[in-house]
Amino acid sequence: MSAAPTPSLRQHMQRLAAEGIDVVRVTYPDLIGTDRARDILLDHLPSACDHGLAFCRAVYHTSPQGDVVPVSGGLDAGLPDITVRPDLASLVPLPWEPGVAACLADVTDPATGMTAPESPRDLLRTVLDRCAEHGLRPVVGPELEYFLCDEDPASPSGWKRYSGAAGVVYTAGLRADGDNHLLRTLRLLRDMNIGATSGNHEFDGGQFEINLTHSEALSAADRAFFFKSAIKELARKEGKLATFMAKPFNDAGGSGFHLHLSCDNDEGGNVFDDPAGPYGLSATARHAVAGILAHAPALAALANPTVNSYKRFGPDTLAPWLIDWGLDNRSAMVRIPPERGSGARFELRLGDASANPYLLIAGTIAAALLGVLAGEEPPAPLEGYGYDTARASVLPMSLPAALDALEADTELTDVLGKDFTASFLSYKRNETERFHRHVTDWEFTEYAYHL
Repeated sequence: MSAAPTPSLRQHMQRLAAEGIDVVRVTYPDLIGTDRARDILLDHLPSACDHGLAFCRAVYHTSPQGDVVPVSGGLDAGLPDITVRPDLASLVPLPWEPGVAACLADVTDPATGMTAPESPRDLLRTVLDRCAEHGLRPVVGPELEYFLCDEDPASPSGWKRYSGAAGVVYTAGLRADGDNHLLRTLRLLRDMNIGATSGNHEFDGGQFEINLTHSEALSAADRAFFFKSAIKELARKEGKLATFMAKPFNDAGGSGFHLHLSCDNDEGGNVFDDPAGPYGLSATARHAVAGILAHAPALAALANPTVNSYKRFGPDTLAPWLIDWGLDNRSAMVRIPPERGSGARFELRLGDASANPYLLIAGTIAAALLGVLAGEEPPAPLEGYGYDTARASVLPMSLPAALDALEADTELTDVLGKDFTASFLSYKRNETERFHRHVTDWEFTEYAYHL
């Protein structure tokens, strides 16, 4: 029997019913940031809130191809449960699925009552609690790029870019969007109320960027998670593929996940701004930048979390592969936009679109906090066009190297938590092992005929 609804729950249910919603999709992010979910009929929502929904904990450790990766707490423990309870404060309607609203979930281990160590959302909460201890409240603005693809049976992958138009960066309209994908998507995202503000075609044909408004960090991560899920679902509904893969095509650039980060104090003032400070930045802002630079090799494991991520790097890619910062310089890993005052912030350009929003934001804030606590100044900012190894150190250029850097950075992993780090490293090292055992099309083309 369902529990009696609390007044708050009752109000939610009445509102949903009045809007014609009879299903709630309860969802949460796994380790790679994809959504795991269950649809609940509205009448059964009180039971889901009271008793929770049981999911197998090993879902956190399941590969994109459905293999259960041997991470501690999963297979070795007999595939135990986690308990998932709807977070009704996060309810959003799904405009493309009439009668359905989605909400995020709070995840606990039923054996301990504690949060699951692999829970990305709870990891971010833990990092934000550390910031709050020092009077800092991070504010984040996410920017995400993706490719839209049409089915193509003649292609080895089964897909081709939605548009092959060149020279369409920073454009809108039908020039490279003959089906008005962008307009239709922006309007649906507006109706979803996740803070979508604007969009445009990006550098390559079939590539788009949609920006989300800035907000408190957890809200920004929640909205970025909903955004990625929505874009993929909307494409599926039209028989297309939207991919946030870092570099899906050999003849095109990659897709980024740029983060704008500032910090407010307890009174709501931007603590990164200081008109009297060097570059118009406060000591807190400069120390935060120094922290990002110091922990960048480890941060790459969270910002560039796939084998494919590192194929986005390289000269003339506009993807940062050197550890540097600059004033309004898009060739730097950390860019300081020109706004000051309430708009003072930095933009981390390291991340690619495949990054889990919660982990990228948590890792970035953790590195910035460590910089603030260390109190060190960054080197002189980059001047002119970057990508010069004589002026800056090189980031890890492969996933194994980035994972090694993360494991070695004990300051950062202490903030992220040992249990999370162990699970993430195990999961991702299994990914690299599977890749190295796989014979690729490139290898067959390169070697088979001549050797």
